[in-house]
Amino acid sequence: MVLTILVALPLLTALIIALSPVKLTRMIAMLGSGLQLILSLVLLQNFLSERNVGNNAPFLFESNASWFPALHINFHLGVDGISVAMILLTAFVVFAGVLVSWKVEKMTKEFFLLLIILSAGAYGFFISLDLFLLFFFLEVAVIPKYLLIGIWGSGKKEYSANKLALMLMGGSALVLVGILGMYFSSGGSFDLVNLSTFHIPEYVQKIFFPFLFIGFGVFTAIFPFHTWVPDGHSSAPTAASMFLAGISMKLGGYGCLRVATYLMPEAAHYYSGYIVLLAAIAIIYGAFATMMQTDLKYINAYSSVSHCGFVLLGIGMMTKTAITGAVLQMVSHGLMTALFFAAIGMLYERTHTRAVKDLGGLMKMMPFISTVFFIAGLCSLGLPGFSGFVAEMTVFVGSWERSGLFYHVATILACMSIVVTAVYILRATGQSLMGPVKNENFNGLSDAQWNEKLAAVVLISGIVAIGVMPFWLNDLVSPGTEAIYNQLSRIALLK
Repeated sequence: MVLTILVALPLLTALIIALSPVKLTRMIAMLGSGLQLILSLVLLQNFLSERNVGNNAPFLFESNASWFPALHINFHLGVDGISVAMILLTAFVVFAGVLVSWKVEKMTKEFFLLLIILSAGAYGFFISLDLFLLFFFLEVAVIPKYLLIGIWGSGKKEYSANKLALMLMGGSALVLVGILGMYFSSGGSFDLVNLSTFHIPEYVQKIFFPFLFIGFGVFTAIFPFHTWVPDGHSSAPTAASMFLAGISMKLGGYGCLRVATYLMPEAAHYYSGYIVLLAAIAIIYGAFATMMQTDLKYINAYSSVSHCGFVLLGIGMMTKTAITGAVLQMVSHGLMTALFFAAIGMLYERTHTRAVKDLGGLMKMMPFISTVFFIAGLCSLGLPGFSGFVAEMTVFVGSWERSGLFYHVATILACMSIVVTAVYILRATGQSLMGPVKNENFNGLSDAQWNEKLAAVVLISGIVAIGVMPFWLNDLVSPGTEAIYNQLSRIALLK
């Protein structure tokens, strides 16, 4: 019941926004997203309670209703620890996104309505146990992203919106081919739980696994299909950038892990070397490309390409620790990059520039925003005490567990990227916030307001909670990652 409410609540909030006066839009959106956050915390508490009393079912709170019987499509919902972690991430980012968008004046009602619909698509995706339903919710989020960038964006917003929509739809088309391949090869089932126990012939897996992995990989900026990320982020309004990097890119990582790797373990083993290679390229390329950027949003966008490479690296290594690290990285990067884009948006709203060369000395006028910027940067470069260190270290340890010179070299290269990350983060923060004030017009700028402070505190609390006490998140996701690892190990042992 709670899972159905989780999807229905954003839709109800969007309906109330559509029917209410414009002056009430912001408050309704804040209350609706706040209720989503509370409901996600209730879900976490209920999930942990069930586990503590010995309920070790693979998925909890399942509900299954026939949706389209002729094609065996069901409204099948359920969650494990990985799903709950992704739901918590979504709730934190959406609530913060609503708060930082408080001053949106252009078509206010439509803006918040689309933002809330995005959250409904994300929640539905993470709780779907029917592949057609999962694909449906994946598609729900594409059009709102296109409109948010095309209408409320800046710069080359029409070009960026079109590029994002076309590339994500291309990825969705590949996903659909892969899902249909599994459907017909399994005798006509979209049910994820049933498919996990059905042995799809190895040759079929090898054919359709690339469709699924690359299709979902487009969403998570897999190299070389990452080019929509910098253009989309640079043109998107702040809340849309937070959603794109914080949540949308995690839809891809979750799909690569939950669908492609879990349901096609033999093909996952066969293609693991290629996955690791693409992940290593994304990590190194993204880090060095970030060093060349002079726009703060482009810096965070290319940095996201590099950081999401760690997710794919953990999946490709296929050890239990590495897979757990991939999930931790998804949550950590979602919170960190949303905080980074929020801080950049706050700076841009006041200075009307994102060019690093035009900024400087802002810490004197905006100490709170500057502190938020620093925290996001330090988390990005993996400073101990923040979530980035926990997630990346887990990926590194798990990656080194995979035997073989190729995998060890890939791990070493990924570790070396941290040095490059430190260079561009420290340079960007130093040039933007420290030193003398470069523009006299900046002297009268105001610091963060209540809504911006609350948004930052919400995201920072998640980052610190993982960085200082990582065991709770690790314990939450470990049973789910262990189930995926066991599926991969079982196939390996059969060989």
